[in-house]
Amino acid sequence: MAKSLRSKWRRKMRAEKRKKNAPRELERLKKILGTKADVIMEEVKEVATVLPPEKVLEQKELGLLAACPMLNRLLFLPPGPCSDSLLIADDCKMELDNKRNKKTLLDQHGQYPIWMNSRQKKKLKAQRVKGKKKSKLAKGLVW
Repeated sequence: MAKSLRSKWRRKMRAEKRKKNAPRELERLKKILGTKADVIMEEVKEVATVLPPEKVLEQKELGLLAACPMLNRLLFLPPGPCSDSLLIADDCKMELDNKRNKKTLLDQHGQYPIWMNSRQKKKLKAQRVKGKKKSKLAKGLVW
């Protein structure tokens, strides 16, 4: 980094400001976490059953929990006739409006993604055009 007097002064003042504001930031963070954590846990309890880790391990040993790699979580399997087959409503695939070619990154309308800059677009286009312009050698004229 720069070693000018101005940058040294700025760095010093930023450090002092951090020291001065640290207690207030910590207090604000504790306040936010203290009130919001309970609200979030209440919302989670409405959606799912919250179990302590001991019970989860116990149920896993009994075969009541199954690991679902697609959802990356454990699912509760109630004992019964359909506990062998696990039915999942979500197939965890996003619905995409447009199809995109993985190699050229062009969508169905010939448009590049918005995050791609013009240099990258130009480079990919040059590669595509170069591939199309390659002429085949006529058979029998190879010397």
